[in-house]
Amino acid sequence: MRTAYLGLGSNKGERISYIEKAVSEISKIENTRIIKSSSVYETEPWGVEDQEDYLNSAIEIETDLEPGNLLKELKNIEMKIGRTGNKKWSEREIDIDLLFYGDEIIENEFMNVPHSQIENRKFVLIPMNEIAGEYMHPVLKKTISDLLKESKDNLSVIEFKYIKSGK
Repeated sequence: MRTAYLGLGSNKGERISYIEKAVSEISKIENTRIIKSSSVYETEPWGVEDQEDYLNSAIEIETDLEPGNLLKELKNIEMKIGRTGNKKWSEREIDIDLLFYGDEIIENEFMNVPHSQIENRKFVLIPMNEIAGEYMHPVLKKTISDLLKESKDNLSVIEFKYIKSGK
């Protein structure tokens, strides 16, 4: 089993419902199990400012799937849940990013792992720090905790208080 970290985001429609559905669907991927989930955070949009705030979280999984197959499963989940549009940094019902896959570095036409610009995105660093602050970024050779301390991202990231569905 390999450890991977996923970033989840939503800023369109019933944001918390999309995050919850994504976690539920990820838990159903064959030979994959969720180890930890971060809190959900409400974050200002990064990249394109003229859109609704996001809800973001991170999860740690263990999987037997190779990175390409895992990414394919994640994209299928996005479509199943109802993601529309694929314009860079645009509003979306759900976005599931493969942030890290073990300590592998993968750069090809299909994926970049570690996910690009993690060090510049508090909306990724804060939830990642909650579940894996000592994880070492395989390219930058710094822990998530250190990257968060050094981040120059000034966008708001605050814990989102909600009552989980079914409780």
